[in-house]
Amino acid sequence: MSDPRITSSIFTRGAVDLSALRTPAPSPAPAPTQAAPPAGIPAGLPGGAVGGVTVIDVTEATFQSEVLERSLSTPVVVYFWAEWCQPCKQLSPVLERLAVEGGGAWVLAKVDVDANPRLAQMFRVQGIPMVYAVVGGQPVDAFSGVVPEAQLRQWIQAILKAGGVSVAEPEDPRLDAADDALMDGDLDAAEQAYRKILAETPNDAAAEAGLAQVGLARRVSGADPQTALAAAEAKPDDVEAQLLAADIEVLSGQAEQAYQRLVGLVRRTFGEDREKVRQHLVGLFTIAGPEDPTVASARRALASALF
Repeated sequence: MSDPRITSSIFTRGAVDLSALRTPAPSPAPAPTQAAPPAGIPAGLPGGAVGGVTVIDVTEATFQSEVLERSLSTPVVVYFWAEWCQPCKQLSPVLERLAVEGGGAWVLAKVDVDANPRLAQMFRVQGIPMVYAVVGGQPVDAFSGVVPEAQLRQWIQAILKAGGVSVAEPEDPRLDAADDALMDGDLDAAEQAYRKILAETPNDAAAEAGLAQVGLARRVSGADPQTALAAAEAKPDDVEAQLLAADIEVLSGQAEQAYQRLVGLVRRTFGEDREKVRQHLVGLFTIAGPEDPTVASARRALASALF
């Protein structure tokens, strides 16, 4: 499965040609009606609450109105499947449940490949299950096979954002438990929990930040802040003293000062020492996250120091 963030791909470069599915003068799409809920999901759940469709069966004849035109206002996830497909039986109920959970924020459009071979051919479907996201009348991302629910949720969140839908980040009980362990000072339990999240959801930014915080907490354990900062002041080229001082500054809310300290040290060091300082600084960036403006500025300064 691709990175859940929308990236340039064969889909955004127009490799999927849907022009044959468009008619010169399309008639207005019929007013949305609530589709029958998936098996095992009672009627009256979130989709109907906002008057939006959640799960629909699509054919070549209805593809233009139900997918292309609908995607101009609502992201549509097109799901290629078949009755005989065993992996589809694992993915189908998860997709359907998440669609109903979404309450009409996005639509799951199911395409039976046996009944609609031309659609499968146009989307270059070579195996099923295959899932495409269509936003603004164009495919923007896709994945094949069965993926963990956590990854699927992230992918859908990214699709919604690409479609301009304002979404609240869902709470993750795994992350809550890891954060609680960190706050309680149980660093071993916190590390184990964060690593488990990353094994299940690689590149999870929150878990990466949490794991970096565990490392930070271990490094400053038992250190006296005033003594450490004084030692760094007295020995500006002592790598270990400067790294510890930077850690303490980050914990004290002085991240920008910590970054400046280590960028300056990168400029004054060489070889293994320089690489050690660089890696330490990048680890501190991970705690704040890539969207922090201070991190962005410090990254530019680091690049200048290195090159």
